[in-house]
Amino acid sequence: MYMKKFLLVLSVTISLAGFAQIPDATYSDRIRTVQLHPYGNQIGYPIIRLNSAEQLELHFDDLDGNVKNYSYTFQLCNADWTPAMLSHFDFIKGFSQVRLSTYRISSVAFTKYTHYQAMIPDRNCVPSRSGNYILKVFLNGDTSRLIITKRMMVVQEMSSIKAEVQQPFNGQLFRTHQKIQFRVNLNEQLNVVNAIQQVKVVIMQNNRWDNAVTDIRPTFFSRNTLEYNTENDCVFPAGKEWRWVDLRSFRLQSERIANARYSNTSTEIFIKPETDRKEQRFNFYRDANGMFNIEPSENINPLWQSDYATVNFTFVPPGNAPFAGKDIYVFGQLSNYNVSDAAKMNFNSGKGVYESSLFLKQGYYDYCYVTVDRNTKKRIASFDSTEGNLWETENNYTILVYYRPLAGRADELIGIASVNSLTGRKGIGR
Repeated sequence: MYMKKFLLVLSVTISLAGFAQIPDATYSDRIRTVQLHPYGNQIGYPIIRLNSAEQLELHFDDLDGNVKNYSYTFQLCNADWTPAMLSHFDFIKGFSQVRLSTYRISSVAFTKYTHYQAMIPDRNCVPSRSGNYILKVFLNGDTSRLIITKRMMVVQEMSSIKAEVQQPFNGQLFRTHQKIQFRVNLNEQLNVVNAIQQVKVVIMQNNRWDNAVTDIRPTFFSRNTLEYNTENDCVFPAGKEWRWVDLRSFRLQSERIANARYSNTSTEIFIKPETDRKEQRFNFYRDANGMFNIEPSENINPLWQSDYATVNFTFVPPGNAPFAGKDIYVFGQLSNYNVSDAAKMNFNSGKGVYESSLFLKQGYYDYCYVTVDRNTKKRIASFDSTEGNLWETENNYTILVYYRPLAGRADELIGIASVNSLTGRKGIGR
């Protein structure tokens, strides 16, 4: 009995000790184009239903170009992405680790790499509880040698959500922000004694966690119905439609490419210099809300025959002067929505422009430019100086509802809903 308790505590300790990482991150500069998405949908968020046949696709490239021993496991987390105080025996059914056995060495492409892929969950390793999960990919069976961490979710629908996007009444936010009003109806079999403590709600804008709204309190609670309708809690800067670059072909240059350099071993792409858009009027066009698709226009396999190129971004600041006290970044799914050094732009004083280079695979990419104030501890990406905000912008919002039973040790994901800012808007059919 004592040995069993010791092993259980040890298992939990090891599980938590190995998780001091950012939920969405890559820990090797040799790993590129990491994707985790629903089967057949590259721009979908990685969510599956508990005990269903739904699966996710995991893809990534290793630029070393040889074969390595990669494995993955899951870590259950609470609504705030802190590790749940549970052993992996409590949230994984089957083996705790699965080896990545499907890989292919690149061919045709100048860049040598090995493409790894997997369908998740594997039948031998299945999440057994609803909630937030971190997919952890590691090397040589050693969970401390992390290569990739990616968020994913497992939902057990025990609530219904009705939501709409509105224009705020606040005069200062009326033209630049969007407000989400929604109602949550909980299943009667849930034992909700204190809704404020037991029920948590999170709202994501365009699948982003860097600006997600959390700790939302209901404005009205009646039996199993919670209403959320405040002027301050559920409000987001609207931004603008995302910039894009078509890199599906390196031979045929799209309209946003200035020029390209080709050699026998590599390709370098130069995007046309871009300026801030904060004063531009609203212009609607279809975008992928910051996501990207790996889809070469040539008749080749996109997984292991697509090539890579060094893509150069240039941003021209107002007056060709650097932003005072601010750093600027290329931002989107191509940077994991992180303001990291890899996506940071450097100011070229000779040209009066910001410059940055990213190593990207053939595909279609959405992105934008954001600034971060150097004088604040919390590094918040802002569109204010580079893109601007207009409430008419098309955005997609995801509402997540979590529940913790009395004496429960982890938050359960019991509801999810998606609402688009164009839904129900007069003059727009959607």
